[in-house]
Amino acid sequence: MSQSVKLGSYLRITSQLAQRIGIGSASFPEFIKFLVVGLLNTIVGMGLMYFLKNELEWPFWYATFAGNTAGAAVSFLMNRIYTFKSSVPIHVGAARFIIVVMACYFLSFSISRLITRTMDAITAGPFFIGADNTAILLGSIIYTLTNYIGQKFLVFKGSTQSSL
Repeated sequence: MSQSVKLGSYLRITSQLAQRIGIGSASFPEFIKFLVVGLLNTIVGMGLMYFLKNELEWPFWYATFAGNTAGAAVSFLMNRIYTFKSSVPIHVGAARFIIVVMACYFLSFSISRLITRTMDAITAGPFFIGADNTAILLGSIIYTLTNYIGQKFLVFKGSTQSSL
């Protein structure tokens, strides 16, 4: 078998695999849109989390839950309209969204809490970052990844209009 036939087969299989897992050329702009929406809801959600935790001295779980709820509301509306251009009925999408967000929230922040539980703090130059703040940051990263997968394949599955 010639090298060009092997390469052609490899590229076709790789392209098919990329499209199946959502990183094909048609999905890449969608993921970028998801990240832009995520940036906006992160500013809202994490801003509220840090404000409640550090300024109002709320407990970790209350602060992260309230901030995540505010960010989730922004996320649902923006992703439904802008990212996925979904035609899923709002009551169906909202119910699925709440389930996905709650699962991602508890999974992500429980994992981050377990990882940072043994830490006292991180000192980076003049900056001191407490274990709870590190857990918030780590949990938010895990949450972003799990939430994209849940929204794409469960919440807005199969009823999106292609923007390309």
